[in-house]
Order: sequence, then structure tokens, then C-alpha cells
Amino acid sequence: MRRLVLLAALLASPLAAPLAGQASARPDTPRAILDAHVHLDGGALPSLAAQRPGRAPVTLAGVVAHLPAGVSEPTRGSPVPRNVRWCGGVGAEPDTLALARALEAKRIACMKVNLGYVPRWASDPVYEPVYRLGARYRVPVVFHTGDTSDPDALVKYADPLTVDEVAVRHRDVTFVIAHCGNPWLQSAAEVAYKNPNVILECSALMTGSVDELDPEIRERYVVDAIRWVFGYVEDPGKLMFGTDFPLVDVEPYLRAYEDAIPREHWQAVFFDNAARLFGF
Repeated sequence: MRRLVLLAALLASPLAAPLAGQASARPDTPRAILDAHVHLDGGALPSLAAQRPGRAPVTLAGVVAHLPAGVSEPTRGSPVPRNVRWCGGVGAEPDTLALARALEAKRIACMKVNLGYVPRWASDPVYEPVYRLGARYRVPVVFHTGDTSDPDALVKYADPLTVDEVAVRHRDVTFVIAHCGNPWLQSAAEVAYKNPNVILECSALMTGSVDELDPEIRERYVVDAIRWVFGYVEDPGKLMFGTDFPLVDVEPYLRAYEDAIPREHWQAVFFDNAARLFGF
């Protein structure tokens, strides 16, 4: 088992000071923000670091250095910082003993299956012990879904529609569809709408800084996409904020999410749903 693949990190609580490069914080910025999808050391996907040359290193210190001014920094000097939850990576042959030990010691708060990167369906019997661990320890199982950064990956295995079968068979486990299955957003939204034990995050619908995109492209492929997904699932508890840092610049992506989500649901989407799911 990899030490980590993914974390959920408390990025702002509250966001009272100016953001980097701004004279003052936007008055309508969410007061508390949890990013439900951040990579640190690259985990099982070391190519992530190489895709953003010149960016902050993919370490906890690098994440802290990248955060806007005024946000809450993860506690230093602890293997499990106060504001961080690690996610255990699940490979092609899951090391369920190592996962169980990490769960028992509370070193991880979720498990992640990289569909597509690993040529197995979500329903492959090899993952059944992982789902049983999710039920036993009451922790979510996260699926990478949709497009991959590896041209040799097989994206047919990353279709979010395949999560439906697993969600039906394992009602005692909460499943997270990462990236909302992009570009199969409709399938991901339907699986979450249909299944009470499935939740979404729309990280990395586009990479880099979305503020550098043509405004029409940003609106169509990021803001409108998140807005449509949120409207379809008809439940503010079904969507979390996530970026996929370092592939995505945090602050511009936060602004795109803000533009997509009605303000009255910011508390749920930007904080409450991830806090509840990952045990903050």
C-alpha cells in the first residue's frame, strides 16, 4: 500500500485575510473550505509532478507554500496533521493487510482505487476485501474516474457508470466518484442521484489555472459543468469541492466552483460534506 495518494486538507478556516495577489478577500468567499482532492508525493501516479513544471513540489510543505495568504496551515510535526486526512492507495493487487493496519491505527481516512490506471472494473472481485474494509471501518472508498494523465491507461475501466453495480452491492459503504467521471459527467451524476451511498467531487475538469482560459471556455467546461451536476443530483449533500492540486491551481478553481454553486449551499459543498465524510 502506498503511504498516501490523496488527502483532504483544510485550506481556509476562516478565510479572513487577503488572498494572494489581491488587495482584499472577496466578501462572499466561503468562510471555511475543505479541498477533498490534493496529491502530495504523487502516490501511485508519480507523473503528476512532472505535468506542472516549475510548480510547488508535491509535498505537504509545498502545499502550504502554495496556499493563499490567510488560510489555516496544516499542523506541523505530526504524521497525521490536524487538518489533513490521508487516503490509502489501492493497487492492482490490493494489500488489504496493510490497509487494515493503517485503518486500525487511524493513519488513513479513506481508500482510493485508480480505475483506468489499473485495468480492472470497479466490480472486480479483487476489490471486494477493500469494500469490506470500508464497511468495517466506516470509511469511504474513492474511485478515480474519467480521463487519465497516462496515454497507456484504459479509460473504459474508468467509466463512472460502473460504480453503480458496486454501490448497489455495498450499501454499507460510501463511494466517492472523483473528477465526476469527466467527460462522462451525466453518468456520474446519475449514479450519485440514484444511489444514496455515492457522492461526487468535480476536481480537475480542466488543469492549470482556469482563470487563464478563455472566459467562454471556463464557463462552458468548468462552471456550467459543475452547475449542471449540482442541479441534477438535487441534493447539496452530494457534491464536495476538490481541485487535484498540483495539477490545478487552487484559488482560481475555487472561484469557478463559487460561480457554479448557489451561495446558500456553499457551506455544504465547500466544507460540511467533506468534513462529515473524512471525519474532521
